[in-house]
Amino acid sequence: MLFRFLLFVGLALTSTLATAQDIFVPELGREFRNVQAAVDAIGEGRGTVLLAPGRYRQCAVQTAGVVTFRSAEPGQAVFDGATCEGKAALVLRGRGATVDGIVFQNMRVPDLNGAGIRLERGDLDIVNSMFRNSEQGILTADDPSSAIRIDRSTFSGLGRCGDHPCAHSIYIGNYGSLTVTRSRFERGTGGHYVKSRAARAEIIDNMFDDSQGRETNYMIDLPAGASGRIAGNYFVQGENKENYSALIAVGAEDRLHPSAGLAITGNRARIVEGVARNTIFVADWSGERLVQSGNQLGEGIGSFERR
Repeated sequence: MLFRFLLFVGLALTSTLATAQDIFVPELGREFRNVQAAVDAIGEGRGTVLLAPGRYRQCAVQTAGVVTFRSAEPGQAVFDGATCEGKAALVLRGRGATVDGIVFQNMRVPDLNGAGIRLERGDLDIVNSMFRNSEQGILTADDPSSAIRIDRSTFSGLGRCGDHPCAHSIYIGNYGSLTVTRSRFERGTGGHYVKSRAARAEIIDNMFDDSQGRETNYMIDLPAGASGRIAGNYFVQGENKENYSALIAVGAEDRLHPSAGLAITGNRARIVEGVARNTIFVADWSGERLVQSGNQLGEGIGSFERR
């Protein structure tokens, strides 16, 4: 079952504030006073920022090179509340980055788009990490030549709507591809769980648990169209929705990318127990041929509607 991949369930996070000796770059054999100094030391090269257990009320901007941000003990290095450039705990615009085993929480900024990660350029790999209780989890700019891969991670208590444009658990710009596997989305506080303008989307073997969500919208929104696969996921649509008309939306805003052949297969979906309503599993604005097969849909969920 999906839950075997979700490594943060029941994890007791440390409350100790990090010190200068807690940040180490093994490739350089040096300790650093803060995360930004470690990133700057890596510069145009490749390196690892290794974080000891603790709370890091710090942020960093990567402008070059390829940097891995890794918790020495998965789930025990926590970026808590501090943001750079009014954007995120990590603002990434180097050649590429990896985030491994890190928790991001309590991110809020004046424009209401506070995120754990703001990705502006380059490839990004995220594994075994958690984003929670912030305005957004991950927010990106456009980079059609690059790829984003997310695996075994959790997104909880994220998103916002209201008088301002909505924020989401994940909001991907016009990237080359987005891959999300073996991850959990839960307890959304507005917007969509996954919104992606990437040309290709591979969203496979994830859990979307909206049972405790409030004022949420779609589970997956591909507003500019996309090719790829949505497969093997489990969806629970909650009661407290801003918009419960569909679980998956394709091409609702424009047709930047072709959607012909997008495969939506082998998923399971239901409405939370005790809620009687009608909704649609896939709502399509693209007008192209989508492939659906093997989806198990609970009571009140229609399979497809063209809009």
